[in-house]
Amino acid sequence: MLLDKIKVYAFVGPSGTGKSYRAQMVASEKGINFIIDDGLLIKDNEVVAGESAKKAPTKIATVKHALFLEEEEKNAVEKALKKYKPSKILILGTSDGMVQKIASNLDLPPISETIYINDVATEEEMQTARHIRVTEGKHVIPVPTFELKKDFSGFLLDPLQIFKSKGAGQKPYISEKTIIRPTFSYLGNFTISDTVFRQIIEYLAEKMPEIYKVVRTRVTSTDAGPSIYMEVIVMYGSNIQEVLKEFKQKAKREIENLTAMNVESLEVVAKSLHVEQDGNKKTQ
Repeated sequence: MLLDKIKVYAFVGPSGTGKSYRAQMVASEKGINFIIDDGLLIKDNEVVAGESAKKAPTKIATVKHALFLEEEEKNAVEKALKKYKPSKILILGTSDGMVQKIASNLDLPPISETIYINDVATEEEMQTARHIRVTEGKHVIPVPTFELKKDFSGFLLDPLQIFKSKGAGQKPYISEKTIIRPTFSYLGNFTISDTVFRQIIEYLAEKMPEIYKVVRTRVTSTDAGPSIYMEVIVMYGSNIQEVLKEFKQKAKREIENLTAMNVESLEVVAKSLHVEQDGNKKTQ
């Protein structure tokens, strides 16, 4: 199926009125499995392509991400659309012009139906959403928290369960969203001590038989997450490249799982080999 066969829907409303919060409910009612929201292509509850515009350092950069003005980002989403071949897609935007621009930039067909935020939310609900956006700097992305941890290192992620009745005798709508505070907001930034990362990675090294000893560990904090450098002594007879590769993969995975922080870089260097001869230990 080509992109020009996709039926395109739009969900439009001013910024901060609760579009992302209600996106999956609208998509569910229209039988839509794919959503484009702030630079992300979301399939059901999974991010399958794109990088969230809410990670951008400035509001201008946020708009560029959301409109897919960068060729690399556009190509990644188009590739995913060709792979998954959706029959329908829902595009979120703050105006008719914005959603039309997104559809055009992604080489999608013209929008066939537009749903407006005031069709699905009361004025009171929209005012509440605006208040939260202004006073707390919070945004919602329509995917579960675990899908976003790797993309929002260092920023608060609050799971939000939504339960909505659709009327007597009808199956209720249940979904999970993620609330984040974007980079350009001064609210919500949190840090984890470098010592925590050091303790985790050194503990993992101790549990790996092929690694004899950790010589030193250096952790540098960055906006994108910790950068870690480690020197180790490897047991003689081990395949050094395979040992280091396996350890790096495991350490990165465990740190991200335990702390929800993205590991920006992880370098592990074998400084020497440990040899055991006739019961005597020797490091070369």
